[in-house]
Amino acid sequence: MKSFVALAVALGALASSVSAHYTFPTLVVNGQSSGQWVNVRKTNNYNTRNPVTDVTSADFRCYTSETHATATTVKVAAGSQLGITSDGTMYHPSVVNVYMAKAPSTADGWAGDGAVWFKVYELSAVTNGGQSITFPAENAPGVSFTVPKNLPSGQYLVRIENIALHAASTFGGAQFYISCGQVEVTGGGSGTPGPLVAIPGVYTGNEPSIMLNIYYPVPKTYTNPGPAVWQG
Repeated sequence: MKSFVALAVALGALASSVSAHYTFPTLVVNGQSSGQWVNVRKTNNYNTRNPVTDVTSADFRCYTSETHATATTVKVAAGSQLGITSDGTMYHPSVVNVYMAKAPSTADGWAGDGAVWFKVYELSAVTNGGQSITFPAENAPGVSFTVPKNLPSGQYLVRIENIALHAASTFGGAQFYISCGQVEVTGGGSGTPGPLVAIPGVYTGNEPSIMLNIYYPVPKTYTNPGPAVWQG
């Protein structure tokens, strides 16, 4: 009987997990939503909402190997708020990283190859020494962050990754919900963003913040994977 109950719970959790997938199709600039897939490149999972689980795959960057999508580039002022929202909520216990990469000229058609990405925002987990772990991102519709005031003007890709950790206890279990928007930063400064990383390449999948059991034993600490946030 116990095994039947355990199986039922597991199947229920699986069904819930599948139904709770999501995408990030929308930018919010000056408080105004751009609409879905206008300033964000349409991802392969725009219908299925399935995540990326292989951090070494080409799809780990912008998830557009099938759609080959571009987007309309929207202007955003340095020092202003930029939002990225999902088509529902970030249903899972998860954390968020936002990366940007400066295009050589225009963002249209630029793939973001090489060590060109730097982190501008992260939303982590909250721990208290092993007693509990909570996830401020869980069930939130998206994130909003300040475009660094000293970021040089120009066109950029802006990439969100929401890392769902509910099944991350085995290699490849973490689920990455990804999209890339296109922005033109105006009124920027003379900062030098960094550290610069390549995507894929920034993770191996073995990082303790990517492969971990969030339920037992409860992690004593948690640090988002990847480089430090560039504050500008």
